[in-house]
Formats: sequence, C-alpha cells, structure tokens
Amino acid sequence: MKAQPHDGGWTLPDIGAQTANGIEIGWANVGGAGQTGSVSRSGKTTQRYPLDHRAWILRLGFRRSLLRPEDSERSDRVTYIELFYDLIFVFALTQLSRYLYANQSWVGALESIILVLALWWLWVYTTWVTNWLDPAKLPVRGVVIGLSLIGLVISTSIYDSFGNQGLVFAIAYVALQLGRTVFMVLALARHDPALHATFLRILLWLSVAGVFWIVGALMPLSVRLPAWLIALAIEYGSASLGFRIPGLKAPGVDDWDVSGPHIAERSALFVIIAVGESFLVTGFAFVDQKASAFGISGLFLAFVNGVAMWWLYFDHGEKAGSKAISASSEPGRIARLAYTYVHAIIIAGIVLTSVADKSVLEHPEDAMTLSVAVTIVGGPLFYLVGLLLFRWIVTRTVLVSHIVGIALLALAGAAAAVMTPLGLGAVASVILVTVAAWETIARVRAGTTDDDSG
Repeated sequence: MKAQPHDGGWTLPDIGAQTANGIEIGWANVGGAGQTGSVSRSGKTTQRYPLDHRAWILRLGFRRSLLRPEDSERSDRVTYIELFYDLIFVFALTQLSRYLYANQSWVGALESIILVLALWWLWVYTTWVTNWLDPAKLPVRGVVIGLSLIGLVISTSIYDSFGNQGLVFAIAYVALQLGRTVFMVLALARHDPALHATFLRILLWLSVAGVFWIVGALMPLSVRLPAWLIALAIEYGSASLGFRIPGLKAPGVDDWDVSGPHIAERSALFVIIAVGESFLVTGFAFVDQKASAFGISGLFLAFVNGVAMWWLYFDHGEKAGSKAISASSEPGRIARLAYTYVHAIIIAGIVLTSVADKSVLEHPEDAMTLSVAVTIVGGPLFYLVGLLLFRWIVTRTVLVSHIVGIALLALAGAAAAVMTPLGLGAVASVILVTVAAWETIARVRAGTTDDDSG
C-alpha cells in the first residue's frame, strides 16, 4: 500500500475494511485541507481532521479499532473492569491517610500533597483513556488489569515513598503513566489521528516528568521533595496548557469529544470510594481502642461527616457536570477543569477529613495542636471549596451556602485554640450538615425534582 501524491497533499488508498464494530476506517487527502464530519457520542457533529503524519504511521498500532462504539449504550457505560481498577485505590487512599496521620508537620503535609496529587493523576488519566477506549475489548481489558497490578505496587510503597521505598514507588508510577500512554498511542494510530497526535505530546511530557521522578528517587531525601514537585508541575502544567509543544500546532484539547455521562459517573464513584476509605480509617481506629463515650462520639461524628459529604456531592451537583459537558461546544475544556483539576481538591478534602476523624477518635480531649486543628477544619474546607469551584465551572453559579460554610469553617479554625479536638470536630460536622440541609431546602423550594437535581 503506497501513498500517491497530488496537488492537495497525499492520497492514501482505503485502508478501510470494516472494524469489528462496523465502522469504516479510511483516510485520504493526507496533509491537505479536507475534513470529514462524524457524529460524536454526544450527538453533535464533530470534525475529523486528516492524518497529518507521514504515511508510515499507518503501519503502527492496532488494525482493529479499540474505541468505544458511537451511538451505543457502550459509549457511556462504566464497566466492571474499571471498577476493579478503582479497588486498588481504596488501599492506596488508606495508606495515604495513614502517612498523613503519622507525619503531621509542614514537610509531611507537603509530601502528602505530592502523594495525593500523584495518585489522583494516575486515576484520572486512566479514566480519560477508558472514556475513549472500550474496556469490553480484550486488549483494553488486559491493559487495565496490568495497570491495576502496577497500581498495587504503588499502593504498597506509598507509606515509605519518602523513605526506602522511593525508587519502587517512582519506577511503578512512571511505568504506569508511560505504559498506559504508549498503549493509547498504538490504539489511536490508525483510527483517530487528531487524538493520536495529542497523546504523542502527552507521552513526551510524561517522559520528561518521569526523569524527575526517577532521579528524585535516587537522590537524598532533601532532593527528592523538590524533584518530585517539579515532576508534578510538569504533568499538571502541561495538561493545563493543552499539552502544547513549542513550534507545533496546538492539539485542540478543548474540543475533545468526551462522554459526559461516563466521566461524571467515574468521578462520582471515586468520591464514594474516598468516603468509604474514610470509614475504613475511622473503623480501624475505633476497634483498636476500648469502648468509651468519647470514642462513640468520635465515631458518630465521622459517620455524620461522611453522610454530609455524600449529600453535598450527590443531592445537588453530581448531575450538573454531565449536563454541562453534553451541552458544551468545548467539552474537553469543561471535563479537564471540572474533573481533572477540581476533583483533586474534593478528594484531598475527603482524605484530610479521614485523618481528622482518626485524630478526634484517638485524642478527643487532648490539648489542641495546630496540625490537628488544620486537619479538622481543613478537610471540610477543601471539600466545600472544591464543590464551589466545580459548580462554578459547570453551571456558572455560586451557591451562597458554600460561601457561608467556608466562612464558618474559617471562623471555627480561628477559635480552635479554645476547643478540644472533639469539640472542634463537632462544630465542623454541624457546619457540613447545615450547608447540606440549606442546599436541599433551597432546591425543594425552587421546585427542582429529585430527577432534575444538579
């Protein structure tokens, strides 16, 4: 099969055949100005850009399309293998909470921020991949299982990642990031040239960041922290800039054709996993101590916090993201901001709250310390800030209840010195419940039904 030149560029013979899903693959006018239209999973007409790589690129990658089928229930469905992958992160979040509880210092807080952002990045990148690729197809399923195994290695090394297990953590992290991206490049090479070009850029940026992950792990601890901060800055910064590379045309990630229902449901499920992890941390702490009135009170407050966080996310705002992505002319931008970035703040708030719940359980009447006060107030504060930003991005609205809740938590933090951990925890729980009740009452009074909420 050879490419033939003509005035507009290169014409390739139909590499077409039919894929397993009956979608015809064929590219012509490569390098020219032609475009072909197609109907996206959201029902909007999108543009497929001609393949602007050299003809040899068609020899790479999978001949069979691994993309999710369009106009099918499988285009938006969350699959069981994706939920299997999520199970690894239950253990990872538990280890992360354990690390933060044991290292309540400014350095420990910074190290924990690095770890929670790294974990979130692993999860959200895989979610983007399975948003496009069909996990029902065996190659995709096999890769997700392989990623789960590497994720288990990462989870077991998190607690000592700034100690003797740093190299294990870094190698596993880089292997997961690069391995998944290489597979995506091969899966897209013949079937979606625009997205393929973007993932080539992603591979380059992740490779650069990987150098800092590995080098940092090999260096003394005093160097590891800044090296890993640079690695995270490269990964998050390149995504915020649309994976642009100087001298090359911007890949156009804002108009990515993404499934709003899929990415919204995946993110919502991860929120539930994070809340469930907080119950695990609290439950283990409770059973390890003798039963007492203080212990029972602390366990009850932890349960109330979990319920309030669930209510705040799912009663009013969870559906808003899916609706906004489906209606937007720039679905990639909304999905990237609302889910890739803002949800990291939401998850961080839940993890910090789980640490606070454990502190309240184990030291209910101790003298207040700065680190304990920061965790008790900071967890709910991060959570409400994340919800406020999420709501603003997807609906361009700001709920007064969120602002009031944030202000009340700040006041509670200022008065923390005169309270015990149990007392401050009770105040934070009351604030979360008040905000949740306020939102629901406002929704009901506005006439919004349960089905239309969000």
